[in-house]
Order: sequence, then C-alpha cells, then structure tokens
Amino acid sequence: MTQKPDTRPANPNFSSGPCAKRPGWSPDALKDALVGRSHRSGPGKAKLKEVIDRTRAILDIPADYRIGIVPASDTGAVEMALWSLLGPRGVDMLAWESFGKTWVSDVIKQLKLSDVQAIEADYGLLPDLTKTAKDRDIVFTWNGTTSGVRVPNADWIAEDRSGLTICDATSAAFAMSLPWDKLDVTTWSWQKVLGGEGAHGMIVLSPRAVERLETHTPAWPMPKIFRMTKGGELIDGIFVGETINTPSMLCVEDALDALRWAESVGGAQGMIDRSQANLAVIQDWVEMTDWIEFLPVDPATYSNTSICLKLSDLCPLEGEARATAPKRMASLLDKENVAKDINGYRDAPAGLRIWGGATVEASDTTALMPWLDWAYAMITKEG
Repeated sequence: MTQKPDTRPANPNFSSGPCAKRPGWSPDALKDALVGRSHRSGPGKAKLKEVIDRTRAILDIPADYRIGIVPASDTGAVEMALWSLLGPRGVDMLAWESFGKTWVSDVIKQLKLSDVQAIEADYGLLPDLTKTAKDRDIVFTWNGTTSGVRVPNADWIAEDRSGLTICDATSAAFAMSLPWDKLDVTTWSWQKVLGGEGAHGMIVLSPRAVERLETHTPAWPMPKIFRMTKGGELIDGIFVGETINTPSMLCVEDALDALRWAESVGGAQGMIDRSQANLAVIQDWVEMTDWIEFLPVDPATYSNTSICLKLSDLCPLEGEARATAPKRMASLLDKENVAKDINGYRDAPAGLRIWGGATVEASDTTALMPWLDWAYAMITKEG
C-alpha cells in the first residue's frame, strides 16, 4: 500500500505523555485561571479543593480516603509514598517495565531497605502476582506505560492484608476501574488520561495508609516536599487544597476543565468506555494485519491507554532494518502530520506505542490504521 490514505486523523496527537488534550480544547479553557493571585488565597484554595472534590466524585473514591495534590507529577507522588511509608515491613516490588524497575532501584539503592523481594518480568509479560504476601507491603504499577501491560484485576491482593499496597496508577486512573478497597496508596498525574498539564501529581491515601504515616518515623531524612506529617499527625491541609509547594494555577484550571469534560462524557465509566473503544479499533486492525502484533502476550493484560505493538515474525525485515523500522515509521507519520510521538519508549523493545486514552477520539484511531499500513509499506520498500 504505497498510496497515501484519503482520511487523516483530525488530531494527530497520540503521545503517551503528555497526552492529547480533550476534544475541543483551546487556550480559552484557561480564561478563568487564578493567575497573579496566591494559591493560598481563599479563591486559590477553593480551586485546588475543587480539583480534589471533582476527582473524588468522578472516581467514586471513599469518603474516608484522603486526596492530595503534590509536587513533581506522578513520579513525585510515588517517591513521596515510598520515602514516607516503607520500612516497618518487608516489601514486595513488582516490575515488568521501566517505571516499575525504577521504583525497585530506588527502594534498594536509595532507601537501602534490607528486606526487599523484587518480583520482575520481561517486557510483554506480568510477573507472578501470587508471589506477593499479605503481611508485606506491595509496590506495583497498575498499567505498565512503557510495555502496554496492565494487571487485569486486583484479585491477587488479599482483603485481610496487614501490609500496605502502593499503586502507581498513572495511565490507569480515569481509564481503568480501580478497586479502592484493595489500594492503600494510589498515585497518578493530570497529563495522562485527563490530558492535563505536567508537573503536578495526585496521591490518594486509605485510612490504613494514614495510620502508617502517623505511627511510622522513617529512618532517613525527609525532604520537605515529601513530608505529609508534622509532630506525628497528618498535615490535613494537604488534602483540602493547601499544597506543599506553589502549584501552577494555569495547570489547576486546565485540570478543572479536564474534570468537567470527564463528567460530561459519563464520568469514570464514560472515560473507560472511550479508552476501550480505541483499544478495540487497534485490536481489530492487528487481527487483520500479519506484520504486527501486540507487545503484551496475554490479551487480558492489554492496556487500553498505552497500547504497545511490535513487528511480528511474519515481517520480512531483518537486522538493523528491523530494529529501526518502528522509528522510521513514526518519523514518516510525524512528517505527514498524521501521528505524533508514537515510537516506542526508549528502554522498551523496538515498536510503536499509540495512546488510546479517553481524550483520543476512536474516529481518529480508526483513521490512523491505514496510515500505519502505508508507513510499513514505505519502509519495507526501502528495506
């Protein structure tokens, strides 16, 4: 197929982070941003609290769970949890892609905990989840953003656990159903499924996590931006909009716009349905296309947000031509203004990564598929 398809995606942004803005977004959405004002003013704190309240309502987060806006995106939120909560028990670290492996490295090399079990798997696979123990803390990503592999459910987490579960849910929150009764700490960032701006993270704490915070003193110095307690008590202000450091009120306004849009498309279930529609488009195309396949091995673990693909054994390219094929395809589609930023993650096996989160229209994903065929035909023609 060397002839270019007739239809182009209306929005070529398929990046896995920062992700596509919600349909119809324009800078006019920020016109009510509280710029030039203190985030600690009455209106400033009200905006921040509105983000928390709308988030709780959309995701149906239990009333006794605390929700905070924290620095440094999802990474900052995860690190805050690791540094603040780990230590009293042994910890099981689950990793099957680059971000999960980063958390393993941080716990072993930075926190230097002695009782750490790293339960890992290669790209495309899930580790053996049954190796986790209910009396140990568990750290895991719900969705492996760089591998396209997600946990299919939380059945493997014990209801009567005595350890805490710490879940990096970026790329999952607002696109996958999160069982709050199985999650003690949950983190994400606005720039993923909501299509918001970067630099700010969200952290959700269960009552059990709050109890740990108030009874455990870490053995290491705590940077200010990680501190959630003072004098052995939770700093309540963090969870009603009094942020640890200065947030961008432009980003806050953008997050509010995204949350209102999420409400307009049916809330959490509407967002999940939109993401599933994008995955379905790609699944149908892969089933009809012999040169491509999913990077995840088990269909039950396919991500509906960071959808990762690789060349199949039926692709005739070999050696360097095969290794560079996805990058060359991504470059061609970028130049055609058809798909931006769809080359696989730098540490992952060579492949394509197409964002299918809720802010992407299924019609645009559908329009992209013939262009993938075209780009493949062009690079195989070159060899």
